[in-house]
This record gives sequence, structure tokens and C-alpha cells, in this order.
Amino acid sequence: MNKNTTTVPFETKKPPHSGNLKTGTQSIERVVQMLRIVASRGKGGMRIGEIATTSGLPQSTCFRMLHRLEAEGLLNRDMHTRKYYLGPLLYELGLLARPRYRLSELCDGALQKLAEVTQDTIYLSERSGLEAVCTHRALGDYPIKSLALDVGIRRPLGVGAGGLAILCALPPDEAESIIDANAPKYEKYGFVTAPYLREAIKVGREKGYAFLDSVVTPGTAAIGIAFPPDNPIAAISVAAISGRLESHRRDEVARLMRPQIRSICEAMTNQAVLADR
Repeated sequence: MNKNTTTVPFETKKPPHSGNLKTGTQSIERVVQMLRIVASRGKGGMRIGEIATTSGLPQSTCFRMLHRLEAEGLLNRDMHTRKYYLGPLLYELGLLARPRYRLSELCDGALQKLAEVTQDTIYLSERSGLEAVCTHRALGDYPIKSLALDVGIRRPLGVGAGGLAILCALPPDEAESIIDANAPKYEKYGFVTAPYLREAIKVGREKGYAFLDSVVTPGTAAIGIAFPPDNPIAAISVAAISGRLESHRRDEVARLMRPQIRSICEAMTNQAVLADR
């Protein structure tokens, strides 16, 4: 062998196309990030400046990505307001995915019953990674309603009673890691901070339900309970003006919520058994 030849150990060699794989993965992550950001505004839409600020990406990069997502039907831009909205392709794909994910349909009866007996607004929030997505709601008859959420709105876990309830039900280490990951996002949600959430989680675990009062939306309060207990994937919350959820009524509302949540968990178990047959 030529003494001037340098050999490279096998384990240090990079697999072919590893750079392309990393770049491709990063591109997918950015696309998903863009869609999540636009979705976080619900029906309100977002302008490119807001998207760039929220994503932390240069506006030129955002423009190229948004233009391509619009061309593919994943986003839609209003020519008058210049705001971006989720596009028609996502709706079409969702029609195919919906039969596999029917938690909102499974919970509809329970939400309607709770709305009837409490007269307040009932929300279903489902976990999606580090966020909670409002997937269903029912309105009670009380004349002053708390309508802080629209179906489809997503917020970091801990913002809102449903997301806080999920954090309360998770193992402490996992809840803490989620708070750390979401810490930069909490700043734009009123008084929500990592220390505040840690204290709220501690109280929620002791009480058996999460409670927030005038934290995100002034003058409104909500309590939430997550389910199933061993693997919290969602939560039901009851929201009202603050005066309707003073301490004596919170325990009563929580008492009304628990049987409905137990019935949902039973229905989920039955559905899983049928799916396995």
C-alpha cells in the first residue's frame, strides 16, 4: 500500500445522500410549521409579516414557501386582505382522514348534556404534539357566553383549561418538558408563564381538575378535565364568565363532568375493541 494513502474508518463515512435527506426533512418540518402557524389563527388568517415573525424565518424564505404552498392548494391567499388561510387540499384530505378520527362525534352527546345542565360553553380539546386543538364545542342557554375558542383553533398546551388539564394528567417529567419547549410561545398569551403553569398544574392535580380565571381572556374562567386517565389525549372544559365559576360552583361543575367523561372513555374502549375484530 502507498504510505501516502489516507484511509477513512468505515464508521466515519457518511451514507450517500445524507445531506439531501437532512435538507428534505428540514423542508418538511418547515412546511408543517407554516401550516400550524396559519392554523393557529383559525378563521382570522395571517399576513406574511406575522407568519415570518412567528416562525422566526426570513420573510423572503416565508414568501417562497407560502407561494409554493398556495400553488399546491395547501394554503389560500385573500387578494384583498393579503391574508393566508388553510387551503382546499387540506379540507379534501381531511374528508378521507375523518372516519379514522371520530373523537368529536364520540363526545358530542356528552358535550350537549353538559351544555344543557351547566348552561355554559363546553369545549373539546385534543392533543396535537405540544399543542391542543379545539375540535368541538356545545353552547348552553346562559345569555352571556364565553366564546373564546372557535373549532380548529390550536394553542400551546397550558393555554386554556383543556390544554392545562392535559398537562395535569401527564407524567410530571413529560409535562415539564412540554412547558420548557413552549416557553417562548407563552409570552403572547396574557399572564401565561412557565412558573404560573407549574403552580396551576400543582393545584390542578390536587383538585382533580384544571382551572384558569381571566388568564388568556379577561373576565372569563374555565375548568377542564383530561381523559383517558392513563393516556390523556384530550380534555373537556366548561367555560363561563368568571362570576359563574367561583370556588363553590367549580366543584359542582367538575362533579357533573366526570360521569360524562367516564361514558366517553367506555365508548372509546368499545370502539377500539370493535376496530380490532
